[in-house]
Amino acid sequence: MRAGRLVILVAVAVVVVVAGGGAAEGAGECGRASADRVALRLAPCVSAADDPQSTPSSSCCSAVHTIGQSPSCLCAVMLSNTARVAGIKPEVAITIPKRCNMADRPVGYKCGDYTLP
Repeated sequence: MRAGRLVILVAVAVVVVVAGGGAAEGAGECGRASADRVALRLAPCVSAADDPQSTPSSSCCSAVHTIGQSPSCLCAVMLSNTARVAGIKPEVAITIPKRCNMADRPVGYKCGDYTLP
């Protein structure tokens, strides 16, 4: 199942690039890149976003730490169309920063219907 989600992420990446979705004119939650484009950087987190008991890989934690420097970007990425199409459950994805032991994670940050633990 994990490989299937990775294929979906790659397919969405192609659509985003072809449609010009990453060429935002103004700055959004993730700067000049769209949340959907930034979400593609979380491909190593597919299995961690599926199983709330799993330990995320070091490459997943690295990506989450980088994106998590901006809580609003991290939130937008976790709730993005790319994440949704890939079958990512926001209620599980929102726990990845804690499972990565991110000391500087934005605890209590409201992300849609979810709150970062």
